[in-house]
Amino acid sequence: MLFISAGVGLEGVGWIKAIYPVVWGVGQIITAPLADKIGREPLIVWGMFVQVLGHIVIGLELFSPFTSGIVGSVLLGMGTAMVYPALLAAVSDAAHPSWRASSLGVYRFWRDIGYAVGAVLSGLIAGLQRLVWAVHIAGIVTFLSGIVVWVNMKETLHKQIFINEIHGAY
Repeated sequence: MLFISAGVGLEGVGWIKAIYPVVWGVGQIITAPLADKIGREPLIVWGMFVQVLGHIVIGLELFSPFTSGIVGSVLLGMGTAMVYPALLAAVSDAAHPSWRASSLGVYRFWRDIGYAVGAVLSGLIAGLQRLVWAVHIAGIVTFLSGIVVWVNMKETLHKQIFINEIHGAY
């Protein structure tokens, strides 16, 4: 609705919507193994900040509406590709093998509830303000989440992986 109201045609909106999951999916091919090399926390924090850049590009319409949508979707996809596998790995790292599957189920439950709550809140915000404020608020929440992770998260990647790689035992 945001892009339609800004004058982007239906085909353009389709391209904007399609780019995000493509970048996210293909990006994970790179970022998932990277989380095992550099750790989970940097990808989670910087991924959220890349997502914030996507919100800024879209919300402030830094380019034409279509170009802002494309660039914003690429940034959102890149950020999500950084965050998503690293979050799953962090949950797995923190959970004992005997309850790892359950912990991932609980994590995914709360994550998925967040999608529904986010959609409802975005609709309420759009109804009370202009539609673009839903984008601004989502960007602010993402930024604050990145700060919270940056300040509070302890790296969960087991350092033994690095020792094994150095000695060729990995």
